[in-house]
Amino acid sequence: MAENVLLRHEDIPGIHKLDVYVAHDGYVAARTALTTLKPEEVTAQVKASNLRGRGGAGFAAGVKWGFLPKDSDKPVYLCCNADESEPGAFKDRAIIEWNTHILLEGMLITCYAIKAHTAYIYIRGEFAYGAKCLEAALADTYAKGLLGKDIFGTGFDLDVYVHRGAGAYICGEESALLNSLEGMRGEPRLKPPFPAVEGLYSKPTVVNNVETLCVVPWIINEGAEKHAALGTEKSKGTKLVSVSGHVKKPGNYEIVLGTPTSEL
Repeated sequence: MAENVLLRHEDIPGIHKLDVYVAHDGYVAARTALTTLKPEEVTAQVKASNLRGRGGAGFAAGVKWGFLPKDSDKPVYLCCNADESEPGAFKDRAIIEWNTHILLEGMLITCYAIKAHTAYIYIRGEFAYGAKCLEAALADTYAKGLLGKDIFGTGFDLDVYVHRGAGAYICGEESALLNSLEGMRGEPRLKPPFPAVEGLYSKPTVVNNVETLCVVPWIINEGAEKHAALGTEKSKGTKLVSVSGHVKKPGNYEIVLGTPTSEL
């Protein structure tokens, strides 16, 4: 069973361009979130959707956001984990190169929900073309006022930066990623404290991977209930899977969670 959540734009030429993305309802979810919902309501939507992190651990995204300290005067950071280093995996890379703005929109909504005004995309160093795609998309987004100061006239500010890794597989682990981002050796930190309490620069931090963040706009547009209706009892929604090797049709496929491998 296929459901177009992450691949809903796959047949649209030039979807990586801002004007094309906007012409196909791009940033509508972001505008809806920032102008009609409170940050807590966005988090509640993601919790109700039962979206689990797509990076490997499978932890509930909305619950993870909820671990951030309440009423803290410390700055909050969002780090997008784009250090896709698993052999045979190329789903995050494809999103970044082919539908760049779906990630930026997801990050914008997430930052609004967690009250973060600075975000980083930590991208695998070998993804040189992907980094260029992100930098170009960011330039266009800033130029249109979709990032930067007073987004949608709401008073919400957000800056997003791209940081290229140096080829260390371990930096796909969230705390090693944070160490690397700070300029230190990329190695895991002892937990606790967890990043939500003491993360980047010892400040509250949420780390989500590319695919997780890209689902968020769809949830805001379509509703948490629709996402929660897909998948299995404990794993809701769809999943991108990379198929390669000795097969007739290699590539990225979107499946509803619970789809047997034999069917894929």
